[in-house]
Amino acid sequence: MFHANETTVPIPGGTADVISFGTGERPLVMLPGLRLSGIRGSAGAVSWYYRRFARAFTVYLIDRRDPVLSGCTIHDLADDTAAAMHQLDLRDVCLYGASQGGMIAQDLTISHPELVSRLALAVTASRPNPVIEEVIARWIGLARTKGLSAVSADYIENGYSAAYLKKYRVFLPLALRLQRYMPVERFCTLAASILTCDTYDRLGEIVCPAIVFGGAEDKVVTGEASREIAARLHCPCHLYPALGHEAYNEAPDIDARILAFFLEDAAR
Repeated sequence: MFHANETTVPIPGGTADVISFGTGERPLVMLPGLRLSGIRGSAGAVSWYYRRFARAFTVYLIDRRDPVLSGCTIHDLADDTAAAMHQLDLRDVCLYGASQGGMIAQDLTISHPELVSRLALAVTASRPNPVIEEVIARWIGLARTKGLSAVSADYIENGYSAAYLKKYRVFLPLALRLQRYMPVERFCTLAASILTCDTYDRLGEIVCPAIVFGGAEDKVVTGEASREIAARLHCPCHLYPALGHEAYNEAPDIDARILAFFLEDAAR
């Protein structure tokens, strides 16, 4: 669907899975948030979900490295992503990162500015805060004592808006049963890396155009985390008042806003 393809590229000390789709000449790299499973096997679903971008761009969704290294940091994951982009011969890209992917995107843009032409960030943070620290500790504890299904159940309750839960709660137990999970220790290592996010004092080094989106009711990173990134970048910030961490999926206009932002320079 939409010329969807899956590949695995070598990076120093491992590999990275990549989904690509779309027919546009311009490259768009998407970095997903902390997941409970890898992206392998989901090319069709991903290309359909983000089909809005498929005509203007060739889109690359880049997963975290395999194997994940104990004690890895957000900076390490950004360097891994840069290495995968070099393997794919990608530069001067539009970069979209959500949640943990947004943390990686910030570090990548600072450390490898030649790779990024425009930056969109959603429901993310530039440094840990007490809410993030509590959430990560809870998820790691749940993962090690009850498994990733317990983490998934916790995220459903705290990531989605009240309106979404009211509408779809009846279907969520089925979604939990159908979920494919990564190894617990891989998840815990990637979750712990979130606490190493440390770009706040370096955001001024980002010179490409940027835009930030967040949820005012975000119980995972907080809405304030989005506001402070935008303030440091001197860029627009769209904060959805009734949405939480899943604002980047729940807000009906967010993909259109991001697409318009990425196409601004092409329209000039």
